[in-house]
Amino acid sequence: MAQIAGDEVSAQGLEVAGTPGVAVVGRTPWQIFWGRFRKDNIAIAGALFVVVLILVALSAPLIAKLVVHHDKNKTFGFMTNEFSLPRGPNSQFWFGADQVGRDMFVRTIYGARTSLIVAIFATGISVFVGVIMGTIAGFFRGWPDTLISRSIDIVMSLPILLFAIGIAAACSITAEGCFFGLIQPGLVLVVVIISLVNWTYIARIVRGQVFSLREREFIEAARSMGAGNVRIMFRELLPNLAAPIIVYSTLIIPNNILFEASLSFLGVGIPQTTPSWGRMLSDASSSQIFTVAWWMMFFPGLFLLLTTLAFNLVGDGLRDALDPKTAR
Repeated sequence: MAQIAGDEVSAQGLEVAGTPGVAVVGRTPWQIFWGRFRKDNIAIAGALFVVVLILVALSAPLIAKLVVHHDKNKTFGFMTNEFSLPRGPNSQFWFGADQVGRDMFVRTIYGARTSLIVAIFATGISVFVGVIMGTIAGFFRGWPDTLISRSIDIVMSLPILLFAIGIAAACSITAEGCFFGLIQPGLVLVVVIISLVNWTYIARIVRGQVFSLREREFIEAARSMGAGNVRIMFRELLPNLAAPIIVYSTLIIPNNILFEASLSFLGVGIPQTTPSWGRMLSDASSSQIFTVAWWMMFFPGLFLLLTTLAFNLVGDGLRDALDPKTAR
């Protein structure tokens, strides 16, 4: 009889003492997280915008070919007037044309593709390097910590934008690029530059978390059972670092998008043949053409603003859902 009662409790949940008919049902960590996150309407709106933007970026070639029938680099002479000024939005050119008669709508959605590729790959490399370096520094301490920490201090003390401009300019002098042709001018170069300067932030965060976690009881228990340092770092510590890593990764994506836009705006990032929001803003500001062709600056600037805002809102929502103590 006791066995039957125990089976009923395990199947239906534990009944609350003094409240007959009310049961407490256990929830998984994912259910707890999703229950908190979906209550944040602002974060959900940001996530929906990010999803739509990713779908648009992935389908940019199809949209250009099947919907508007304009290529990203094709010029249309009739979209500039007798004064060589671009014409504004119309039924065929939804976002108007740029100074050489290219379709701004097509270049804007291709710019989303460029920004997301750079941001996601640069963020992935930065997080990968930062997690490894921060884990090693926080776990072993001693000279590994000193070496990695001083390297972080040196990189963070550099004028990042000037440093990035110098590397980009040096690697763009010739078509061979840098490091015996391994790094070519363009997307790869921008990803490498952003990764080179951004791994330090995640490394410092992970190092501080590992410092506190390595003294916990579950680490001592794993060590007493014969677990080695590598197993402890990657099987015991890293799962407990998942929440701050996910949150911080989401928050640095918009920073990387702005970094790429800044380099392209200054003319040392994405080449002219590859649409980029930063490059489009730079073209609009040249000769102050935006004073008569407002659409050249408005649409890429609007997409850049909404994208960075959406990622920041999602990051804030993830932080609040994973760590309720920091809820707004």
